[in-house]
Amino acid sequence: MDLTSYADLAVRLVNTAEPARRDDGLASVDSYRALVADRPHLGGRVTVSDLETLRLLREELRLIFTAAAEHDDVEVVDRLNALLTRHPIHQEITSHDGQDWHIHLVESGSAADRLAAGAIAGLTGLVTGPGIDRLRTCDAAGCERFLIATCPAADKHYCSDRCSPKADVRALRAAGRGSNQGPPSTAAS
Repeated sequence: MDLTSYADLAVRLVNTAEPARRDDGLASVDSYRALVADRPHLGGRVTVSDLETLRLLREELRLIFTAAAEHDDVEVVDRLNALLTRHPIHQEITSHDGQDWHIHLVESGSAADRLAAGAIAGLTGLVTGPGIDRLRTCDAAGCERFLIATCPAADKHYCSDRCSPKADVRALRAAGRGSNQGPPSTAAS
């Protein structure tokens, strides 16, 4: 089971809300379908009840990522254990596409059940494997999004390529102001 792939579902879900912008990426069935467009097994019939369930899960996941950012390992584990109780995960052994036997999550239940199972299984695997320090907040100023660090030793972590260059430009500008030389020239030589 590729836990990072499943944990990515948690990141996607928690990042569907941007409180500062009052944006809700789970406002409609269409927005949900866009969220999981690359995961057909999570599509199918989606109801308003699924969206409500996922909004509640999103808030729980936000609390987990926030606790991880505050290095509160006990809080992360307690919240994950509570989610494991509320959203039981069912696994099966399978083989397909010439691969050896491996574990998959059972694809049953509602759309919300399937996404919750994947997200929770992924986070649980990361917490018990590579560690809680992989759950991060974006280091770009003003960004409130979360991510899974692939290289926890890096100095900075960004939720997307969109945030990384902005942060680099701000750092260069700040460095230029500090030295009273201004930003470096962008003219080609």
